[in-house]
Amino acid sequence: MVKWRLSSDARSLVTRLKNLLFGTSIFLFGAFSYLYITDTRAGVHQWLAVPALRRIYPDAEDAHHVGTQTLKALYSFGIHPRERNPKAQDSKGADLSVEVFGHKLQNPIGTSAGIDKLAEIPDALLALGPAIVEVGGATPYPQDGNPKPRVFRLPSQKALINRYGLNSLGAEDMAMRLRERVRLFAYHNGYGIGEEAEELVLNGGAGVPPGSLVEGKLLAVQVAKNKFTKDEDLDAVRRDYVYCVEMLAPYADILVVNVSSPNTPGLRTLQRVEPLTKILEGVVGAAKSVNRKTAPKVMVKVSPDEDQDEQIEGIVEAIWRSGVDGVIVGNTTKRRHNLIPQHVNLSPKERQILGEQGGFSGPHMFERTLGLVKRYRRLLDEGPPSLPKGKEQPKESTNPVTGPTSGDESDPTIVEEIESVKEALTGLRGTGSVGVGGSLIDGLTGAGHEQKVIFATGGITNGKQALEILNAGASVAQIYTALIYGGVGTVSRIKKEMREEIEKKGTTTQKRSH
Repeated sequence: MVKWRLSSDARSLVTRLKNLLFGTSIFLFGAFSYLYITDTRAGVHQWLAVPALRRIYPDAEDAHHVGTQTLKALYSFGIHPRERNPKAQDSKGADLSVEVFGHKLQNPIGTSAGIDKLAEIPDALLALGPAIVEVGGATPYPQDGNPKPRVFRLPSQKALINRYGLNSLGAEDMAMRLRERVRLFAYHNGYGIGEEAEELVLNGGAGVPPGSLVEGKLLAVQVAKNKFTKDEDLDAVRRDYVYCVEMLAPYADILVVNVSSPNTPGLRTLQRVEPLTKILEGVVGAAKSVNRKTAPKVMVKVSPDEDQDEQIEGIVEAIWRSGVDGVIVGNTTKRRHNLIPQHVNLSPKERQILGEQGGFSGPHMFERTLGLVKRYRRLLDEGPPSLPKGKEQPKESTNPVTGPTSGDESDPTIVEEIESVKEALTGLRGTGSVGVGGSLIDGLTGAGHEQKVIFATGGITNGKQALEILNAGASVAQIYTALIYGGVGTVSRIKKEMREEIEKKGTTTQKRSH
């Protein structure tokens, strides 16, 4: 009897130990899986999630929608992909931080509008590692955009063609969503609920930018006109943009004026100097009137197809005359001639897709974007053009836009390191530039006027290209198509490649000096 009890107790102990070991294994596996899957560096995002999404959803817009909703759901449960310990990563090797509009950003990488058209997932996108997230574009009234299908893939070229046509739920809908986001932030951080808590956050009481709600990052909100607003009625067009600004400016760090979508008939005609100046003056005035301690900055997004000297000079003149703070160089292109090299063999299906109407985006746009950034930087650094009599130049702030380091830092920053790789990467020296965005030593051009900020978008797919864009005169390199094909780890990968390029050049320089 005693032996039976001892044997039974032993079996019971072994069973309990097995159950404990099994339970611990399950827990550890779950914890490891969580840490792996929610890390942007995990290869599963690029090599499994993206191909699976493409295969399950042949229509590119459907895949985009599912991806957006998935990120939204994962973020709501706290199991979204994120860049783990970005500050710790940034402390290793080259410092990618950069000053833009008086804010010290964690890095010079951003995401372009179109990824989050309705401002549904700005926080989930910020968690992926960019320092700038652009949402929109928002139109005054809801509009469906162009008929479907309207987004097409060229997988062999990692390119897209879209003709969305600025589909939007309207500025009021986006403002409501962004307002709720601010109030939730206030509540979760102990600032209370309701309008008073919202005002506290928007006026800097939480110690974070009022748009992004994250230290070292900014939220850009893109605005546009409705398709049914007649282009020749400039007052109506201006009212469209101003209305969007009045609704959305409180929740934005940067307002982006879209006059370059190729899928809204007549929109690009607004890039001529007179209509553009009138629109931008209205936007700048409305932005400065926002009920907030600090007004959002204003940028204009221009087309890569307006590349004649007189067109670029006209846009630059409108920028100076209106008083906007900067320009986003690049959008999708309508052009197809010599876009893809003739030696590239496209499948019959892809050749057919290449003929679809809409804006093309992808790696093939990079050289055009790089060239345009250099041209805009040179012209903007020349300062305000001579204005007609009776036209006064808007008063500029004398504060630096993209300023330097204090000079007391012992660690190399991107301002110092990128200059060291400039000659190797581009073979050129920017006009008076010393670092990111070609920013001058004192943040001002030689003539004493404030330097306008440039963001660049179009064809940027890796860290080396991002560095080339920055050294050409941009302050931020934005990505869109690269993120669609590369998955949620794209920003982390690009930043890693930037550090490697900078460190590689630094090592080469040291070897040469010995």
